[in-house]
Amino acid sequence: MLADYRLYWAQLSSRSSPPSLQGDRDLCAECATELLENKFGKSDMSDTQKYVLITGASSGIGMAFARHAAQMGHAVGLSARREDRLQQLANELSDNYNVSTDIFVSDLCEPDSGLALASSVLAKGRKVDVLINNAGFSIASSFAASTYSAQREFLELTINTPVALTHALLPGMLERNWGRILNISSITALSSGGKGHTLYPAGKSFLLKFSQSLHAEVAHRGVHVSAILPGFVATEFQQTNGMEDEMNGLPHWMVQRPEQVVTEAWRRNENGTEIIATGMVAKTMAAAMQILPETWMRAITRKMAEDAYVGD
Repeated sequence: MLADYRLYWAQLSSRSSPPSLQGDRDLCAECATELLENKFGKSDMSDTQKYVLITGASSGIGMAFARHAAQMGHAVGLSARREDRLQQLANELSDNYNVSTDIFVSDLCEPDSGLALASSVLAKGRKVDVLINNAGFSIASSFAASTYSAQREFLELTINTPVALTHALLPGMLERNWGRILNISSITALSSGGKGHTLYPAGKSFLLKFSQSLHAEVAHRGVHVSAILPGFVATEFQQTNGMEDEMNGLPHWMVQRPEQVVTEAWRRNENGTEIIATGMVAKTMAAAMQILPETWMRAITRKMAEDAYVGD
């Protein structure tokens, strides 16, 4: 089966439609299921109203999380830099789902901004049950050509802010013996590094290991911690980070909608899954990274990075 899978993987990216629609045996899904899938239990998130704090809530995956939580009847705290978008989303959620909403305008790239956000939330008397560390960006340039200021902001947003928010809000979850923390990482967290976007896989790898370690510490206290590893997702992220052309060139079936990522991430976090690769493509990539030789994956990753490199 492994030999068949290697051949299948080599052909995957050239296909114009999903394998399941072409009538062949879906070895991709089969391997991914063997290595990654978990059975899903019924979520107790719907039993009582929770308070869900989401960073990067003004667009993309963060906005989809906000809508998903509100649809389930949960109160939401929305954090991002763009106040107009946050207010528009808050109004939408209040009108459509009759839930309580708070907005927290914050630039989480600034030093200690994570602690400041946590203080603002707690000062309102909110008890955060679900923390979604979603805010992020990437630097579309080589390491040497990008400024240290941009690199520092990336590290602050990707590493320091999630750690600060988690550290500040975790005690309340442990006291209540219930909590959910979802750290939005990336499938690149499992890959070798490649040219361009130099800090991105490193930062996302941190979120992966942080999530695994913290889950091991607190799962027995009723707190589930998950690293979410999406593959290709149609959001503004690609537009702002120089990858729009690459995304547009992919077959549509390889690209997830934010809502698809959120639905799977929410369900599997509730079941206690630590690493959640969302969608068939991400599952396939994750499976390949576990079973194929490191030299193969390094070559594949670097070729993909070279093709996606936008220059300095």
